[in-house]
Amino acid sequence: MDDYGFLSVLPPVIAIILALRTKQVYIALVFGIWFSWLIINDWNFLKGTLATIEGLVNVFKSEGNTRTIIFSALVGALLLFIQYSRGVEGFVNQLNKLIQYFENKHSGYSRIMIQLLAMITGVVLFVETSISSLTVGTLYRPVFDKLKIPREKLAYIADSSSSPTSILIPFNAWGAFIMGLLLTQNIENPFRVMLSSIAFNFYPILALVILFIVIVTKRDIGPMRKAEKRTKETGMLMDEGSKPMISDVITSYEPKKGIKAKSYNMVVPLLTMVIMMPVNLAYTGWSKVESSIGFWDHVTKAIGNGSGSSSVLYAVITSIIVAMLLYRSQGIMKLKEMVDLTLKGISELMPLALLMLLAFAIGDACNALGTGQFVANWSKEWLSPQFLPALVFVISSFIAFSTGTSWGTFAIMLAISIPMANVHGAELTLVIAATLGGGIFGDHCSPISDTSIISSMASASDHIDHVRTQLPYALIGGLITTVLYLILGFSLI
Repeated sequence: MDDYGFLSVLPPVIAIILALRTKQVYIALVFGIWFSWLIINDWNFLKGTLATIEGLVNVFKSEGNTRTIIFSALVGALLLFIQYSRGVEGFVNQLNKLIQYFENKHSGYSRIMIQLLAMITGVVLFVETSISSLTVGTLYRPVFDKLKIPREKLAYIADSSSSPTSILIPFNAWGAFIMGLLLTQNIENPFRVMLSSIAFNFYPILALVILFIVIVTKRDIGPMRKAEKRTKETGMLMDEGSKPMISDVITSYEPKKGIKAKSYNMVVPLLTMVIMMPVNLAYTGWSKVESSIGFWDHVTKAIGNGSGSSSVLYAVITSIIVAMLLYRSQGIMKLKEMVDLTLKGISELMPLALLMLLAFAIGDACNALGTGQFVANWSKEWLSPQFLPALVFVISSFIAFSTGTSWGTFAIMLAISIPMANVHGAELTLVIAATLGGGIFGDHCSPISDTSIISSMASASDHIDHVRTQLPYALIGGLITTVLYLILGFSLI
Protein backbone atom coordinates (compact mmCIF):
# COMPACT_ATOMS: atom_id res chain seq x y z
CA MET A 1 0.00 0.00 0.00
CA ASP A 2 1.29 3.46 -0.93
CA ASP A 3 2.15 5.90 1.82
CA TYR A 4 -0.06 8.97 1.36
CA GLY A 5 1.18 10.63 4.54
CA PHE A 6 -0.79 13.62 5.79
CA LEU A 7 -3.02 13.52 2.70
CA SER A 8 -4.67 10.37 4.11
CA VAL A 9 -6.16 12.43 6.96
CA LEU A 10 -7.68 15.19 4.81
CA PRO A 11 -10.72 13.45 3.20
CA PRO A 12 -12.47 12.27 6.40
CA VAL A 13 -11.67 15.50 8.25
CA ILE A 14 -12.93 17.67 5.37
CA ALA A 15 -16.08 15.52 5.08
CA ILE A 16 -16.82 15.85 8.79
CA ILE A 17 -16.23 19.63 8.78
CA LEU A 18 -18.48 20.02 5.71
CA ALA A 19 -21.21 17.93 7.35
CA LEU A 20 -21.12 19.96 10.56
CA ARG A 21 -20.97 23.32 8.77
CA THR A 22 -23.51 22.75 5.98
CA LYS A 23 -25.72 20.05 7.59
CA GLN A 24 -25.67 18.37 4.15
CA VAL A 25 -24.24 15.09 5.39
CA TYR A 26 -24.87 13.16 2.16
CA ILE A 27 -23.03 15.69 0.00
CA ALA A 28 -20.21 15.95 2.55
CA LEU A 29 -19.69 12.18 2.59
CA VAL A 30 -19.81 11.86 -1.20
CA PHE A 31 -17.20 14.62 -1.46
CA GLY A 32 -15.00 12.92 1.15
CA ILE A 33 -15.21 9.59 -0.71
CA TRP A 34 -14.48 11.23 -4.07
CA PHE A 35 -11.56 13.22 -2.64
CA SER A 36 -10.09 10.01 -1.17
CA TRP A 37 -10.14 8.18 -4.50
CA LEU A 38 -8.85 11.28 -6.27
CA ILE A 39 -5.75 11.18 -4.05
CA ILE A 40 -5.33 7.43 -4.54
CA ASN A 41 -5.52 7.87 -8.35
CA ASP A 42 -2.84 10.59 -8.46
CA TRP A 43 -5.35 13.45 -8.85
CA ASN A 44 -6.72 12.03 -12.10
CA PHE A 45 -10.27 13.40 -12.22
CA LEU A 46 -11.76 10.69 -14.44
CA LYS A 47 -10.09 7.74 -12.71
CA GLY A 48 -10.91 9.17 -9.27
CA THR A 49 -14.57 9.63 -10.19
CA LEU A 50 -14.89 6.12 -11.63
CA ALA A 51 -13.09 4.69 -8.58
CA THR A 52 -15.60 6.49 -6.37
CA ILE A 53 -18.48 4.75 -8.13
CA GLU A 54 -16.73 1.40 -7.82
CA GLY A 55 -16.00 2.13 -4.17
CA LEU A 56 -19.72 2.58 -3.49
CA VAL A 57 -20.49 -0.69 -5.30
CA ASN A 58 -17.73 -2.53 -3.44
CA VAL A 59 -19.36 -1.75 -0.09
CA PHE A 60 -21.68 -4.66 -0.84
CA LYS A 61 -18.73 -7.03 -1.18
CA SER A 62 -18.68 -7.07 2.61
CA GLU A 63 -21.40 -9.36 3.89
CA GLY A 64 -21.44 -7.49 7.19
CA ASN A 65 -22.00 -4.13 5.46
CA THR A 66 -24.78 -5.55 3.31
CA ARG A 67 -26.56 -7.11 6.28
CA THR A 68 -26.37 -3.82 8.21
CA ILE A 69 -27.80 -1.83 5.30
CA ILE A 70 -30.67 -4.33 4.84
CA PHE A 71 -31.31 -4.23 8.60
CA SER A 72 -31.51 -0.43 8.47
CA ALA A 73 -34.14 -0.58 5.72
CA LEU A 74 -36.22 -3.34 7.33
CA VAL A 75 -36.46 -1.35 10.56
CA GLY A 76 -38.86 0.95 8.70
CA ALA A 77 -41.29 -1.91 8.15
CA LEU A 78 -41.21 -2.83 11.84
CA LEU A 79 -41.82 0.78 12.92
CA LEU A 80 -44.81 1.11 10.58
CA PHE A 81 -46.28 -2.15 11.85
CA ILE A 82 -46.26 -1.12 15.49
CA GLN A 83 -47.61 2.33 14.59
CA TYR A 84 -50.46 0.99 12.42
CA SER A 85 -51.47 -1.65 15.00
CA ARG A 86 -51.96 1.06 17.67
CA GLY A 87 -49.19 -0.60 19.67
CA VAL A 88 -47.38 2.72 20.12
CA GLU A 89 -50.59 4.35 21.32
CA GLY A 90 -51.20 1.52 23.81
CA PHE A 91 -47.65 1.75 25.17
CA VAL A 92 -47.94 5.52 25.57
CA ASN A 93 -51.23 5.06 27.45
CA GLN A 94 -49.47 2.76 29.92
CA LEU A 95 -46.55 5.14 30.40
CA ASN A 96 -48.99 8.02 30.88
CA LYS A 97 -50.20 6.30 34.05
CA LEU A 98 -46.61 6.18 35.28
CA ILE A 99 -46.12 9.83 34.32
CA GLN A 100 -49.24 10.84 36.21
CA TYR A 101 -48.08 8.91 39.28
CA PHE A 102 -44.76 10.78 39.42
CA GLU A 103 -46.42 14.11 38.65
CA ASN A 104 -48.71 13.58 41.64
CA LYS A 105 -45.64 12.95 43.77
CA HIS A 106 -43.80 16.06 42.63
CA SER A 107 -44.13 18.31 39.61
CA GLY A 108 -41.38 17.66 37.06
CA TYR A 109 -40.51 14.17 38.34
CA SER A 110 -42.05 12.51 35.29
CA ARG A 111 -39.50 14.07 32.90
CA ILE A 112 -36.61 12.81 35.03
CA MET A 113 -38.05 9.32 35.54
CA ILE A 114 -38.85 8.75 31.86
CA GLN A 115 -35.33 9.79 30.85
CA LEU A 116 -33.86 7.49 33.51
CA LEU A 117 -36.07 4.64 32.25
CA ALA A 118 -34.77 5.25 28.72
CA MET A 119 -31.18 5.19 29.98
CA ILE A 120 -31.75 1.99 32.00
CA THR A 121 -33.33 0.34 28.94
CA GLY A 122 -30.23 1.19 26.91
CA VAL A 123 -27.96 -0.25 29.61
CA VAL A 124 -29.95 -3.47 29.94
CA LEU A 125 -29.74 -4.08 26.19
CA PHE A 126 -25.93 -4.34 26.24
CA VAL A 127 -25.97 -7.34 23.90
CA GLU A 128 -25.88 -5.18 20.73
CA THR A 129 -25.59 -1.43 20.22
CA SER A 130 -27.91 -1.19 17.21
CA ILE A 131 -30.70 -3.05 19.03
CA SER A 132 -30.14 -0.88 22.13
CA SER A 133 -30.29 2.46 20.26
CA LEU A 134 -33.21 1.36 18.11
CA THR A 135 -35.28 0.08 21.04
CA VAL A 136 -34.69 3.14 23.23
CA GLY A 137 -35.54 5.57 20.43
CA THR A 138 -38.61 3.67 19.28
CA LEU A 139 -40.06 2.93 22.71
CA TYR A 140 -39.63 6.34 24.29
CA ARG A 141 -40.02 8.79 21.38
CA PRO A 142 -43.83 9.18 21.73
CA VAL A 143 -43.55 9.78 25.48
CA PHE A 144 -40.65 12.21 25.11
CA ASP A 145 -42.71 14.11 22.52
CA LYS A 146 -45.67 14.25 24.89
CA LEU A 147 -43.49 15.60 27.72
CA LYS A 148 -41.89 18.15 25.35
CA ILE A 149 -38.39 16.69 25.67
CA PRO A 150 -36.33 17.57 22.57
CA ARG A 151 -35.55 14.84 20.10
CA GLU A 152 -31.85 15.65 20.50
CA LYS A 153 -32.03 14.60 24.16
CA LEU A 154 -33.57 11.23 23.27
CA ALA A 155 -30.88 10.62 20.61
CA TYR A 156 -28.20 11.51 23.20
CA ILE A 157 -29.64 9.05 25.72
CA ALA A 158 -29.96 6.30 23.09
CA ASP A 159 -26.40 6.82 21.83
CA SER A 160 -24.64 7.31 25.17
CA SER A 161 -26.25 4.30 26.84
CA SER A 162 -25.50 1.83 24.03
CA SER A 163 -21.82 1.42 23.05
CA PRO A 164 -20.42 2.40 26.49
CA THR A 165 -22.48 -0.37 28.06
CA SER A 166 -21.60 -2.90 25.36
CA ILE A 167 -17.89 -2.47 26.01
CA LEU A 168 -18.19 -2.36 29.82
CA ILE A 169 -20.31 -5.55 29.86
CA PRO A 170 -18.45 -7.44 27.12
CA PHE A 171 -20.52 -10.64 27.11
CA ASN A 172 -21.48 -10.02 23.52
CA ALA A 173 -20.03 -9.74 20.02
CA TRP A 174 -17.93 -6.76 21.18
CA GLY A 175 -16.19 -8.91 23.76
CA ALA A 176 -15.60 -11.69 21.26
CA PHE A 177 -14.10 -9.29 18.73
CA ILE A 178 -11.75 -7.71 21.28
CA MET A 179 -10.65 -11.12 22.59
CA GLY A 180 -9.90 -12.18 19.03
CA LEU A 181 -7.71 -9.11 18.53
CA LEU A 182 -5.90 -9.77 21.82
CA LEU A 183 -5.22 -13.36 20.74
CA THR A 184 -3.56 -12.12 17.55
CA GLN A 185 -1.14 -10.20 19.81
CA ASN A 186 -0.25 -13.40 21.69
CA ILE A 187 -2.00 -12.31 24.89
CA GLU A 188 -2.39 -15.24 27.27
CA ASN A 189 -5.86 -15.49 28.79
CA PRO A 190 -7.37 -12.64 26.73
CA PHE A 191 -10.69 -12.82 28.59
CA ARG A 192 -9.02 -12.08 31.94
CA VAL A 193 -6.95 -9.25 30.41
CA MET A 194 -10.05 -7.74 28.80
CA LEU A 195 -11.98 -7.86 32.09
CA SER A 196 -9.02 -6.34 33.95
CA SER A 197 -8.92 -3.43 31.51
CA ILE A 198 -12.52 -2.46 32.27
CA ALA A 199 -11.50 -0.76 35.53
CA PHE A 200 -9.24 1.60 33.51
CA ASN A 201 -11.72 2.17 30.66
CA PHE A 202 -12.68 5.60 31.95
CA TYR A 203 -14.48 7.16 28.99
CA PRO A 204 -17.43 4.70 28.77
CA ILE A 205 -17.83 4.92 32.56
CA LEU A 206 -17.77 8.73 32.45
CA ALA A 207 -20.19 8.80 29.50
CA LEU A 208 -22.77 6.94 31.59
CA VAL A 209 -22.05 9.02 34.72
CA ILE A 210 -22.36 12.31 32.79
CA LEU A 211 -25.60 11.11 31.19
CA PHE A 212 -27.04 10.22 34.61
CA ILE A 213 -25.98 13.60 36.09
CA VAL A 214 -27.47 15.52 33.15
CA ILE A 215 -30.80 13.72 33.53
CA VAL A 216 -31.06 14.01 37.31
CA THR A 217 -29.81 17.60 37.70
CA LYS A 218 -31.54 18.89 34.52
CA ARG A 219 -28.42 20.97 33.86
CA ASP A 220 -27.70 20.98 30.16
CA ILE A 221 -24.89 22.82 28.39
CA GLY A 222 -24.16 24.19 24.95
CA PRO A 223 -26.48 23.29 22.05
CA MET A 224 -28.48 20.88 24.22
CA ARG A 225 -29.34 23.72 26.59
CA LYS A 226 -30.61 25.73 23.63
CA ALA A 227 -32.63 22.72 22.45
CA GLU A 228 -34.26 22.33 25.87
CA LYS A 229 -35.02 26.07 25.98
CA ARG A 230 -36.50 25.95 22.46
CA THR A 231 -38.80 23.04 23.29
CA LYS A 232 -39.86 24.57 26.60
CA GLU A 233 -40.68 27.98 25.11
CA THR A 234 -42.06 27.03 21.68
CA GLY A 235 -42.98 23.35 21.94
CA MET A 236 -40.78 22.61 18.89
CA LEU A 237 -39.15 19.19 19.24
CA MET A 238 -36.49 20.12 16.66
CA ASP A 239 -34.92 23.28 15.30
CA GLU A 240 -36.70 25.01 12.45
CA GLY A 241 -35.28 23.62 9.21
CA SER A 242 -33.98 20.45 10.85
CA LYS A 243 -34.61 17.20 9.01
CA PRO A 244 -35.29 14.07 11.09
CA MET A 245 -33.55 10.87 10.03
CA ILE A 246 -36.96 9.30 9.34
CA SER A 247 -39.97 10.95 7.76
CA ASP A 248 -43.25 11.94 9.36
CA VAL A 249 -44.78 8.99 7.52
CA ILE A 250 -42.94 6.66 9.92
CA THR A 251 -43.35 8.68 13.12
CA SER A 252 -46.92 9.84 12.55
CA TYR A 253 -48.40 7.08 10.40
CA GLU A 254 -52.15 6.99 10.96
CA PRO A 255 -53.13 3.95 13.07
CA LYS A 256 -55.85 1.61 11.91
CA LYS A 257 -59.29 2.75 13.00
CA GLY A 258 -61.79 0.65 14.88
CA ILE A 259 -59.32 -1.40 16.94
CA LYS A 260 -58.30 -1.13 20.58
CA ALA A 261 -54.88 0.31 21.45
CA LYS A 262 -52.84 -2.45 23.14
CA SER A 263 -49.29 -1.95 24.37
CA TYR A 264 -48.29 -5.56 23.72
CA ASN A 265 -48.71 -4.96 19.98
CA MET A 266 -45.60 -2.82 20.31
CA VAL A 267 -43.78 -4.55 23.16
CA VAL A 268 -43.98 -8.12 21.81
CA PRO A 269 -42.29 -7.41 18.42
CA LEU A 270 -39.58 -5.27 20.03
CA LEU A 271 -39.02 -7.79 22.83
CA THR A 272 -38.76 -10.51 20.20
CA MET A 273 -36.04 -8.56 18.45
CA VAL A 274 -34.13 -8.06 21.70
CA ILE A 275 -34.40 -11.73 22.79
CA MET A 276 -33.48 -13.05 19.36
CA MET A 277 -30.20 -11.13 19.38
CA PRO A 278 -28.34 -13.41 21.86
CA VAL A 279 -30.15 -16.45 20.41
CA ASN A 280 -28.86 -15.60 16.94
CA LEU A 281 -25.38 -14.87 18.29
CA ALA A 282 -25.35 -18.35 19.84
CA TYR A 283 -26.65 -19.90 16.61
CA THR A 284 -24.16 -18.17 14.30
CA GLY A 285 -21.25 -18.92 16.63
CA TRP A 286 -22.23 -22.48 17.63
CA SER A 287 -20.08 -24.33 15.09
CA LYS A 288 -17.08 -22.06 15.75
CA VAL A 289 -16.62 -23.32 19.33
CA GLU A 290 -13.71 -25.77 19.35
CA SER A 291 -14.06 -27.05 22.92
CA SER A 292 -16.42 -26.49 25.84
CA ILE A 293 -17.32 -27.86 29.25
CA GLY A 294 -21.03 -28.55 29.24
CA PHE A 295 -23.96 -26.99 27.38
CA TRP A 296 -23.95 -23.53 28.98
CA ASP A 297 -20.22 -23.12 28.50
CA HIS A 298 -20.77 -23.92 24.83
CA VAL A 299 -23.60 -21.37 24.66
CA THR A 300 -21.44 -18.66 26.26
CA LYS A 301 -18.54 -19.29 23.90
CA ALA A 302 -20.91 -19.47 20.92
CA ILE A 303 -22.37 -16.05 21.75
CA GLY A 304 -18.83 -14.72 21.91
CA ASN A 305 -18.08 -16.13 18.45
CA GLY A 306 -21.38 -15.12 16.84
CA SER A 307 -21.84 -12.71 13.93
CA GLY A 308 -23.24 -9.36 15.08
CA SER A 309 -24.41 -8.26 11.63
CA SER A 310 -26.15 -11.59 10.93
CA SER A 311 -27.75 -11.58 14.38
CA VAL A 312 -29.30 -8.10 14.11
CA LEU A 313 -30.62 -8.90 10.62
CA TYR A 314 -32.14 -12.22 11.70
CA ALA A 315 -33.55 -10.53 14.81
CA VAL A 316 -35.41 -7.80 12.92
CA ILE A 317 -36.75 -10.29 10.34
CA THR A 318 -38.00 -12.56 13.14
CA SER A 319 -39.59 -9.55 14.85
CA ILE A 320 -41.44 -8.60 11.65
CA ILE A 321 -42.71 -12.18 11.20
CA VAL A 322 -43.89 -12.30 14.84
CA ALA A 323 -45.63 -8.93 14.36
CA MET A 324 -47.39 -10.24 11.24
CA LEU A 325 -48.63 -13.36 13.05
CA LEU A 326 -49.68 -11.35 16.10
CA TYR A 327 -51.65 -8.81 14.10
CA ARG A 328 -53.18 -11.41 11.79
CA SER A 329 -54.42 -13.44 14.77
CA GLN A 330 -56.22 -10.32 16.05
CA GLY A 331 -57.68 -9.54 12.65
CA ILE A 332 -55.82 -6.21 12.53
CA MET A 333 -54.14 -6.77 9.17
CA LYS A 334 -54.54 -8.92 6.11
CA LEU A 335 -51.67 -10.19 3.99
CA LYS A 336 -51.97 -7.39 1.40
CA GLU A 337 -51.79 -4.72 4.13
CA MET A 338 -48.70 -6.38 5.59
CA VAL A 339 -46.91 -6.47 2.23
CA ASP A 340 -47.87 -2.84 1.49
CA LEU A 341 -46.69 -1.67 4.92
CA THR A 342 -43.41 -3.59 4.57
CA LEU A 343 -42.64 -1.98 1.21
CA LYS A 344 -43.74 1.42 2.48
CA GLY A 345 -41.54 1.16 5.57
CA ILE A 346 -38.51 0.08 3.54
CA SER A 347 -38.98 2.94 1.08
CA GLU A 348 -39.25 5.51 3.87
CA LEU A 349 -35.95 4.38 5.39
CA MET A 350 -33.98 4.32 2.16
CA PRO A 351 -32.27 7.64 3.12
CA LEU A 352 -30.92 5.90 6.23
CA ALA A 353 -29.71 2.93 4.18
CA LEU A 354 -28.02 5.39 1.79
CA LEU A 355 -26.31 7.14 4.69
CA MET A 356 -25.06 3.77 5.95
CA LEU A 357 -23.74 3.01 2.47
CA LEU A 358 -21.82 6.30 2.34
CA ALA A 359 -20.46 5.83 5.88
CA PHE A 360 -19.13 2.39 4.96
CA ALA A 361 -17.74 3.71 1.66
CA ILE A 362 -15.72 6.49 3.30
CA GLY A 363 -14.45 3.96 5.83
CA ASP A 364 -13.24 1.74 2.97
CA ALA A 365 -11.64 4.75 1.27
CA CYS A 366 -9.82 5.66 4.49
CA ASN A 367 -8.53 2.09 4.74
CA ALA A 368 -7.24 2.33 1.17
CA LEU A 369 -5.51 5.60 2.06
CA GLY A 370 -4.09 4.13 5.26
CA THR A 371 -5.57 6.92 7.40
CA GLY A 372 -5.60 4.96 10.63
CA GLN A 373 -2.17 3.45 10.10
CA PHE A 374 -0.66 6.87 9.37
CA VAL A 375 -2.08 8.44 12.52
CA ALA A 376 -0.98 5.48 14.62
CA ASN A 377 2.54 5.28 13.21
CA TRP A 378 3.02 9.03 13.48
CA SER A 379 3.72 8.77 17.22
CA LYS A 380 5.99 5.74 17.29
CA GLU A 381 9.42 7.36 17.25
CA TRP A 382 9.08 10.25 19.70
CA LEU A 383 6.61 8.83 22.23
CA SER A 384 7.56 8.88 25.93
CA PRO A 385 6.21 5.85 27.89
CA GLN A 386 4.61 8.09 30.56
CA PHE A 387 2.48 9.70 27.87
CA LEU A 388 1.63 6.38 26.18
CA PRO A 389 -1.86 5.75 27.68
CA ALA A 390 -3.04 9.33 27.11
CA LEU A 391 -1.64 9.52 23.60
CA VAL A 392 -3.05 6.11 22.65
CA PHE A 393 -6.44 7.35 23.82
CA VAL A 394 -6.18 10.55 21.76
CA ILE A 395 -4.95 8.78 18.61
CA SER A 396 -7.64 6.08 18.90
CA SER A 397 -10.22 8.84 19.31
CA PHE A 398 -9.05 10.62 16.18
CA ILE A 399 -9.04 7.42 14.12
CA ALA A 400 -12.59 6.54 15.26
CA PHE A 401 -13.74 10.12 14.65
CA SER A 402 -12.26 10.12 11.14
CA THR A 403 -13.48 6.67 10.11
CA GLY A 404 -16.74 6.43 12.08
CA THR A 405 -15.96 2.94 13.36
CA SER A 406 -14.84 1.91 16.83
CA TRP A 407 -14.28 -1.72 15.78
CA GLY A 408 -12.00 -0.63 12.93
CA THR A 409 -10.10 1.52 15.42
CA PHE A 410 -9.68 -1.41 17.78
CA ALA A 411 -8.28 -3.54 14.94
CA ILE A 412 -5.79 -0.83 13.90
CA MET A 413 -4.69 0.40 17.29
CA LEU A 414 -4.46 -2.78 19.38
CA ALA A 415 -1.97 -4.15 16.85
CA ILE A 416 0.19 -1.07 17.52
CA SER A 417 -0.49 -0.09 21.14
CA ILE A 418 0.12 -3.55 22.66
CA PRO A 419 3.64 -3.95 21.15
CA MET A 420 4.37 -0.34 22.15
CA ALA A 421 3.26 -1.08 25.72
CA ASN A 422 5.57 -4.12 25.81
CA VAL A 423 8.54 -2.17 24.41
CA HIS A 424 8.10 0.78 26.80
CA GLY A 425 7.21 -1.37 29.81
CA ALA A 426 3.81 0.30 30.23
CA GLU A 427 0.91 -1.21 32.15
CA LEU A 428 -0.75 -3.43 29.50
CA THR A 429 -4.33 -3.30 30.79
CA LEU A 430 -4.11 0.51 31.03
CA VAL A 431 -2.99 0.81 27.40
CA ILE A 432 -5.65 -1.64 26.20
CA ALA A 433 -8.32 0.31 28.09
CA ALA A 434 -7.09 3.58 26.57
CA THR A 435 -7.30 2.06 23.08
CA LEU A 436 -10.84 0.77 23.58
CA GLY A 437 -12.07 3.92 25.32
CA GLY A 438 -10.60 6.11 22.60
CA GLY A 439 -12.53 4.14 20.00
CA ILE A 440 -15.80 4.76 21.85
CA PHE A 441 -15.05 8.46 22.40
CA GLY A 442 -14.19 9.11 18.75
CA ASP A 443 -17.24 7.14 17.66
CA HIS A 444 -19.46 9.32 19.91
CA CYS A 445 -18.11 12.50 18.33
CA SER A 446 -18.27 11.35 14.72
CA PRO A 447 -21.20 12.13 12.39
CA ILE A 448 -20.34 9.08 10.26
CA SER A 449 -20.65 6.58 13.14
CA ASP A 450 -23.28 3.90 12.46
CA THR A 451 -24.35 3.89 16.13
CA SER A 452 -24.93 7.65 16.04
CA ILE A 453 -26.83 7.32 12.76
CA ILE A 454 -29.15 4.65 14.17
CA SER A 455 -29.67 6.70 17.36
CA SER A 456 -30.71 9.70 15.25
CA MET A 457 -32.99 7.53 13.14
CA ALA A 458 -34.73 5.79 16.04
CA SER A 459 -35.23 9.12 17.83
CA ALA A 460 -36.41 10.87 14.63
CA SER A 461 -33.80 13.56 15.26
CA ASP A 462 -31.80 15.59 12.78
CA HIS A 463 -28.50 13.70 12.64
CA ILE A 464 -26.17 16.70 12.69
CA ASP A 465 -28.21 18.26 15.52
CA HIS A 466 -27.70 15.04 17.47
CA VAL A 467 -23.94 15.13 16.91
CA ARG A 468 -23.71 18.83 17.85
CA THR A 469 -25.74 18.48 21.06
CA GLN A 470 -23.95 15.33 22.21
CA LEU A 471 -20.45 16.66 21.44
CA PRO A 472 -19.95 18.89 24.56
CA TYR A 473 -20.78 16.03 26.92
CA ALA A 474 -18.49 13.67 25.00
CA LEU A 475 -15.66 16.24 25.04
CA ILE A 476 -15.97 16.68 28.81
CA GLY A 477 -15.70 12.92 29.28
CA GLY A 478 -12.80 12.74 26.82
CA LEU A 479 -10.88 15.57 28.51
CA ILE A 480 -11.27 14.08 32.00
CA THR A 481 -10.23 10.68 30.63
CA THR A 482 -7.08 12.13 29.04
CA VAL A 483 -6.10 13.78 32.35
CA LEU A 484 -6.67 10.50 34.23
CA TYR A 485 -4.47 8.62 31.76
CA LEU A 486 -1.73 11.24 32.16
CA ILE A 487 -1.86 10.90 35.95
CA LEU A 488 -1.80 7.08 35.83
CA GLY A 489 0.86 7.11 33.12
CA PHE A 490 3.29 8.96 35.40
CA SER A 491 2.33 7.04 38.55
CA LEU A 492 2.33 3.48 37.16
CA ILE A 493 5.17 3.64 34.63
